[in-house]
Amino acid sequence: MRIKDTIEDRFVCAKCKGRICDIREVSMTGTGLSKMFEIQHIHYLFVSCKHCGNVEVFNPDILEGKNKGQLGTILDILFES
Repeated sequence: MRIKDTIEDRFVCAKCKGRICDIREVSMTGTGLSKMFEIQHIHYLFVSCKHCGNVEVFNPDILEGKNKGQLGTILDILFES
């Protein structure tokens, strides 16, 4: 099961206890060379409650149990589509 599907199935808003959410993936640059060349290798999931608009932020790498090292990051940058 995909991470987004799992979040949708288990979502309960911390603020209003609503159960329907919207999930958006956001990519960002880091510092140094990645910022200079606008390489967006940092990803987060923004999950917002469709009832009250409360937003929670999740790191998909942690949810998937990935612990990316430098090599993984470089390979992601080179082969990212």
